[in-house]
Amino acid sequence: MSARSIDLFLDMMAAERGAARNTLDAYRRDLEDAAQRLGAQGVGLEDAQTRHVERFLSDLAADGLSPATAARRLSALKRYYRFLLKEGLRADDPAKTLSGPKKPRPLPKVLSESQVEALFDAADRIEGADGFRLRALLELLYAGGLRVSELVTLPLAAFARSERCLVVTGKGDKERLVPLTDSAIAAVEAYKAVRGDHLPARSVATHALASRYLFPSRTAKEGHLTRERFAQMLKALTLEAGLDPQTVSPHVMRHAFATHLLANGADLRSVQSLLGHADVSTTEIYTHVLEARLKALVHDAHPLAHNDTADQG
Repeated sequence: MSARSIDLFLDMMAAERGAARNTLDAYRRDLEDAAQRLGAQGVGLEDAQTRHVERFLSDLAADGLSPATAARRLSALKRYYRFLLKEGLRADDPAKTLSGPKKPRPLPKVLSESQVEALFDAADRIEGADGFRLRALLELLYAGGLRVSELVTLPLAAFARSERCLVVTGKGDKERLVPLTDSAIAAVEAYKAVRGDHLPARSVATHALASRYLFPSRTAKEGHLTRERFAQMLKALTLEAGLDPQTVSPHVMRHAFATHLLANGADLRSVQSLLGHADVSTTEIYTHVLEARLKALVHDAHPLAHNDTADQG
């Protein structure tokens, strides 16, 4: 029965959910593995109870499978049992109350301050309008902690309210004010003077659209520099700076912004606001920086941290 019920489930996923072949193959592998392991407990996949599924998850952990793999297999089982319940092939869902193992939250990749400085130095060696544009892009990305989609779609009007602040429209169309450094302001002003070099010709249909953006494009149908093109530019710049291109991306620059702020004394709530995170828990991926700073603070400032100077008499 297990093979037949798996086939029925996969047929549903293909017909109703439009699941791709790779997705269907992954579901089949996960469910067939679950059927084999549950069979070792003396129960069929379609007849398993909650205690059987719990033991199945324990077996995965005992075999050294990663939390991510266990979570994926439980997700497959949950979908499968919901399907059986909906089709009247069983009266309950044994996986409904179960939750998978928590996957450790990976620490963000971070650049050192000297590595960021190397990127800026490399940008300064690029001549002409392209160099001014790249410097302005880097300044806003690093000084403002912008998402790459926010950066490339910045309208000229983003500076209208205050030249010292940037009005950024983030996720959910929520606006936030991002204060700019003097260096960022200077870079944007220098770029504005040559921005016309990146506008399409006035006879081109996209000219009016492109003219709305701080970083227009002569070729992109969107009218602005695309995320993909900026990623290419950043990769080339990374090589020019002598850094590993695998370690640098627009999002890594955003991580660097947050990490360096915290390392230099900013509080988590302020960084949350600047990044445009709706929930501070999202910002807490950077707390490893705070922990390191607090350890250094205790080591340097706590009176008992320097026992070698204590009075021996």
